[in-house]
Amino acid sequence: MALLGTVLVLVLFGGVGGASAHAALTGADPEDGSVLKTAPRQVTLTFTESIGLLDDSFRVLDPGNRRVHTGEPGHADGRSDTARVTLPKGLGTGTFTVAWRVVSADSHPVSGAFTFSIGKPSATVAPVPVDPAGDRVSATLYDVARYFAYGGLALLIGAAAFVLVCGFPGPVRRLLLAGWWTLFLSTFALLLLRGPYERGTGPMDALDPSVLNETLVSRPGLTLLARLVLLAVVAFLPVRADRRERAVLALGALLTVSLAVTWAAAEHASAGIQVPVAMVSSVLHLLSMAVWLGGLTALLTALYRSAEPLPAATVNRFSRLALGSVAVLVVTGVYQSWRGLGSWDALTSTSYGRILVAKLVAVLCLLAGAAYSRRWAGRLMVAAQERVEAAVAVAERVPETVGAPAVVDGTVSGVVSGASTTGDTAAGGADSAGAADADDITGDGSDPAPAADPAPDSSPSAETARYRRALRGSVLAEVTVGIVVLVITTLLTGTQPGRAATEAAASSATTAAGEPAGAPTVIPFDVGTPGGHGKVQIELTPGRVGENSVQAVTFGPDGGIVSVPELRLTFTLESQRIGPIDAELADRGGYWGADGVTLPVAGTWTMKTTVRTSDIDQVTVSKTVRIG
Repeated sequence: MALLGTVLVLVLFGGVGGASAHAALTGADPEDGSVLKTAPRQVTLTFTESIGLLDDSFRVLDPGNRRVHTGEPGHADGRSDTARVTLPKGLGTGTFTVAWRVVSADSHPVSGAFTFSIGKPSATVAPVPVDPAGDRVSATLYDVARYFAYGGLALLIGAAAFVLVCGFPGPVRRLLLAGWWTLFLSTFALLLLRGPYERGTGPMDALDPSVLNETLVSRPGLTLLARLVLLAVVAFLPVRADRRERAVLALGALLTVSLAVTWAAAEHASAGIQVPVAMVSSVLHLLSMAVWLGGLTALLTALYRSAEPLPAATVNRFSRLALGSVAVLVVTGVYQSWRGLGSWDALTSTSYGRILVAKLVAVLCLLAGAAYSRRWAGRLMVAAQERVEAAVAVAERVPETVGAPAVVDGTVSGVVSGASTTGDTAAGGADSAGAADADDITGDGSDPAPAADPAPDSSPSAETARYRRALRGSVLAEVTVGIVVLVITTLLTGTQPGRAATEAAASSATTAAGEPAGAPTVIPFDVGTPGGHGKVQIELTPGRVGENSVQAVTFGPDGGIVSVPELRLTFTLESQRIGPIDAELADRGGYWGADGVTLPVAGTWTMKTTVRTSDIDQVTVSKTVRIG
C-alpha cells in the first residue's frame, strides 16, 4: 500500500497533465484558413494512424456561431486513418469553424479545430469552440485510475512471482490481496470514466447509460471488460509455494500474460509499424516491469515485516529473477524506444523523446541500486554458507551430539549438543565425577583436556545482521526509484510518440513550404520629441493561418530596452476587407505579449503599431507581414 500511496502523491502533486494525443492530423480538406469560391460538400481529415469516430466527432459552426446540421461521421474511402462528414447545401458565405474529436488507435482522444471561408472571410471570427484537453476533471480522474492500475498490476504479478519462485510467502500474501483489489477497482473506474474521457465531457456522464453502452462495444471498453473477467478468474486461483502444482502454475502464467495483453491492445503497440512484434515486446516489457518492481516491493516487505529472518537463499533466488527481468526490460525497451522515436532528433525535439530520456536516467539509477542490492545479497549468502559449514564442523567435533544439524534455505535451524540432550537427570553425576574422569584421561594429575567447543549461537551473527541492514537500505532505494520509473512509464504511454509527432510536423512543413514562420519584424518609430524615437521588434509565431502568439519589445535611441506606457497592435487584410484585428497586447514586464491572435486567411497583412511614450505623445506606424 505504501507503493500505491506514493504513486498517488506523485500523480496529484507532481504536475501530471492529461494524456496527449497519439494520432496526429496530417491534412484537412478544405485546408485550414482556405477561401473557397463554392461551398464544399464534405469535410475530410487525414491522420498518422487509424482512428475511431464518435457520434459527435464533428461540430461545424456558421459565421454566426450557430451549429450546422451535418451527416453522420464516417471514414473516407474505407480508410481507417481518415474521418469525413457531409455538409448540407446552402451554407452561404463567410468563415466557418470545424471542431473535431476522434479516438486514436491506441485509445487516446484527439481533438482540434480549424476554419475555412466561402466567398470571402467574415469580418470577425468567433473563438474556436474546443478545448483540446477536454474536461479537466474527467481527464485527471482517468489518469489517476491509470496510475493505480499500473501499480496494482505490479503488486499482483510481482508478489505472486516472489512467492512462487522464491518460496517465501510470509507477509507477502497481503500484497497479493492489495494488488488484486487495486487493479480491479481501478479497472472498473477506467471503464466508467472511458466515455467522458473520450468525449471530453464531465465525469457525471459516466452514469449515462447511452455513454456506457457505447463504451462497452468499443475496443478500449472490451479490453477493460476482459481485464475484469480475468481478475475474477484470478480471484479463485490459489497461489501456492509448492512449485509441483504445475496445473496451477500454467493457468496462472496464462492469466498473467492475458492481463498484460489487455494493456498492449490499448496502448502504443496496437498502432503504428510492426504491430505483431510490438505487441509481443510490449507484453514482455510490462511483465518484466511487474516482476521486478512488484518483486522489489515484496522483498522490501519481507525484509521489514517478516517475523523471522529472511533466508539468504530467498534473497539469492530473487536476485537471479530480477537479473533476468532486467535483461528482458533492456531488450524490449530498446526496441520500443526505436519504434516510438523513429529518429535521433526526436529524442530532444519531441515531448516523447524528452520523457524517454528522463526514464532512461531513472532506469540507470535503478540499475545502480540493483547492483548494490545484488552485492549485499551475495555477501549475505556467503555469510550464511560459512555459518552452515562452521555449524557442521562443530557438530562433527562434539561426540555427544544427537542427530545432524537441519539446514533450511541456507540457514541452520540449530545444533543440539550432547549436554543438552543427555538431560538434566545426569547433571549431578557428571559434576561429581568430572575431576576424577579428567585425571584418568590425562593420567598425570595435570589439568584436564579442554572441553569440546560449544554449539554456535543460533541467532544471526553481527556480520550477517549488518549485511541484512545494508540490503534493506538498497532495496528501499530501488523501490523508491522504481516508483519514479513507473510514473514516468505511465506518462510515456500518455504522450504522442516521437515518430507520429515528426510525421505530423513534416506534413505541416510540406503544406506550408516556403512560408516564413516566426520571423521578427522591426518597425522604427518617432513621436517627434527629444529622445522619443526608437524601434519596436515584433515576433509573430508561427506566422501562419490560425492562432499565433505575439511578443513585442521596445528599444530606445541608444538601442537599449525601454518601457512605454502603452503599445497597441492590429492586423488588417485590406484585400479581403478583414480587420482590424486587435492583438490585445499586455505588459508582461520588459516586453508586451499576447496569445491566441487568430489570423483566419493567408495573405499580406498590414500590421499597425501604436507606441505611446507619454500621456500625450504617441505615433502609429505600419508594416506589412506575409501570413502563410
